[in-house]
This record gives sequence, C-alpha cells and structure tokens, in this order.
Amino acid sequence: MPFIRVSYMEQQYNSLQLKQISHMIMEVLIQHFHVPEEDLFQVFHAHKRDEFMYSRNYLNVERSDGLLFIQITCKSGRTTEQKISFYETLATRLSTTLSVRKEDVFVVLLENEFEDWSFGNGVAQMFQRTAEEV
Repeated sequence: MPFIRVSYMEQQYNSLQLKQISHMIMEVLIQHFHVPEEDLFQVFHAHKRDEFMYSRNYLNVERSDGLLFIQITCKSGRTTEQKISFYETLATRLSTTLSVRKEDVFVVLLENEFEDWSFGNGVAQMFQRTAEEV
C-alpha cells in the first residue's frame, strides 16, 4: 500500500526512463517490503530549475541535477534491516539498469497506520480488513 512521489528536475529524464524508474521502485518494494504486485500508486513531478533545490554535497554525497527525490508513504512495521537493504538495492539497480547515479537516489520513508488510508469510496479498506480479521 505504499504511495510514492518522485520529484526530479525537468528534462533530466524522458518518459521511457520514468516508466523504468517506476518499475524498478515497484520491483524493489515487492522484494524488500513484500508489497503486492497490483499495489501500484505512484506520481512523478517534474520541477523547473528554480523550483528544485538541494545541497550538492550534504553528508559528503556529491549530487547532480539528475537527483531523484523518492518519497514513500507506507504502513509502519518494516525493520531497520529491511529499510537499509531497500535503499541499497534501489540505488544499485537504478544505477546499473538506468545509469542513475547512486548519489542521486534520495529516499525518504513516511510511515503511518492502516486507518490513515482510503483507497476510494470514502472507506478505510485496510483498517476495516484488519478489524474484521481480529
């Protein structure tokens, strides 16, 4: 049930590359967070240069204009090991498959609970499903 937002500077990635980035994020989520294959909810945002700000070398990471901000909102409960492995695998796969620099893969996880999600119809489907199982 993750919701993914990917922000990037316009003209850094074309439509095919964005589709590949989307696919790669989903593959790694399935592998490390055990997300169902059909649980695909992603939005991509292109920003003008003057709307896209970042430190080129914060924490000794040398970033470029190819930077991807990947924000993942998901249910809490993943272990630290799962998260660290997810970050590493995603950066490596984007680097080897799409030539995205590992330094340009910036990921932030926002965790919440089942009652914080409605997938439509004004219903908290995940919360109801969990309550019914108890």
